[in-house]
Amino acid sequence: MAVLRTPDERFENLPGWTWEARYADVGHSPEPLRMAYVDEGPPDARPVLLLHGEPTWSYLYRRMIPPLIGGGLRVVAPDLIGFGRSDKPERREDYTYARHLGWLTDLVVGALELRDALLFCQDWGGLLGLRMVAADPERFAAVVASNTMLPTGDRDPGPAFRAWRDYSQSAERLPIGRIVAGGCRRELSPAELAAYDAPFPQERHKAAARQFPALVPIEPDDPESERNREAWKALASWRKPFVCAFGDSDPITAGGDRVLRKLIPGAAGQPHETLPQTGHFSPEDAGERLAGIVLSLARRVDGNGS
Repeated sequence: MAVLRTPDERFENLPGWTWEARYADVGHSPEPLRMAYVDEGPPDARPVLLLHGEPTWSYLYRRMIPPLIGGGLRVVAPDLIGFGRSDKPERREDYTYARHLGWLTDLVVGALELRDALLFCQDWGGLLGLRMVAADPERFAAVVASNTMLPTGDRDPGPAFRAWRDYSQSAERLPIGRIVAGGCRRELSPAELAAYDAPFPQERHKAAARQFPALVPIEPDDPESERNREAWKALASWRKPFVCAFGDSDPITAGGDRVLRKLIPGAAGQPHETLPQTGHFSPEDAGERLAGIVLSLARRVDGNGS
């Protein structure tokens, strides 16, 4: 497996980003990969796991991390393999849904041994995080889902996703910063756009970003469709708090919150929110509000009111 590693200097002096990377080895074949993550706040506090999606990295959470730490939580924000400061296998064939899930599980369960965690997941963070919740529900205390879903391929993903998938597979170059900007309602600064471009000095670093859209199950016979159906069966028994906080301006996941609220028992009676003026990359448009939702959920889980 040919593996690329983004030079550290690409991550220097990024606006709003002050946290050092920590690293853990994940995977076993043919050699372990180095996975980067932020781990800030009291080490003995309740952890909140922030899972990013496509094509972002933990930089997405720079507005949420300070208030979460200030609220007494331990914040863990990984860079998925192929993104951010994590190693980047060069071949698209090296990335599969199952491998992404395995690499993340190696970090969360193996290296960090997180327990009683709050999960916040956006985009592919939900496709991976909700599978982890289904597989190991005792490890998680509550979930906040934002602009995400767990697709099985039994429903059409809609024209917005199909257009994005087609573009991602056919474009000669993937302008990562511009893609993120296109999924936000607020205008990103040139320095913020550069921060999203930072992990990808060349097109060959973008194999994961290219492959992720092709890995979303959109047909019933997709390799991961049945595993996601099995995960839904487990989530149908999830009675711990499950909160939806979806943006009002995301054509990709619009309506997904209704499905989650209908099928997951723990969503009943929760203070779900539709975030105004919020696009697909919700932590960019509503990071402080999302941090507040997580903190309120943490207080309720701990029995300290709402």
